[in-house]
Amino acid sequence: MKIILTHEVSGLGAAGDVVDVKDGYARNYLVPRGFAIRWTKGGEKDVAQIRRARKIHEIATIEQANEIKAQLEGTKVRLAVRSGDAGRLFGSVTPADIAAAIKTAGGPEVDKRRVELGSPIKTLGSHQVSVRLHPEVAAKLGVEVVAA
Repeated sequence: MKIILTHEVSGLGAAGDVVDVKDGYARNYLVPRGFAIRWTKGGEKDVAQIRRARKIHEIATIEQANEIKAQLEGTKVRLAVRSGDAGRLFGSVTPADIAAAIKTAGGPEVDKRRVELGSPIKTLGSHQVSVRLHPEVAAKLGVEVVAA
């Protein structure tokens, strides 16, 4: 099935790309979650608009990505969350929480979709998080989760 991506999907493409995927993957995962729309001749007009929006938000060069990486790796991120007696959190820390904490700590603004968690953060303490800035550049960031 031919689809137009509306968001970046790792391993598949970036927003505005027209790709061929298996019917079930498109019907059951990509389209319902809003990551893609079905390709039509009329939808081809939307591709230009999606690409313009992507250019505004994307990091254009590797040098620019490396500058942001240096800023991120120099930022100390502390995140205060509610937790129980044993240090387990009520819920978990989401990529949106981490992106907001980076901004409040004085770091650069990061899109929540670029924050990659290895596994869900459900305990207090130090955790490593990866931020994919560019297809070739990723920043490792230490996040300190403390009780609120």
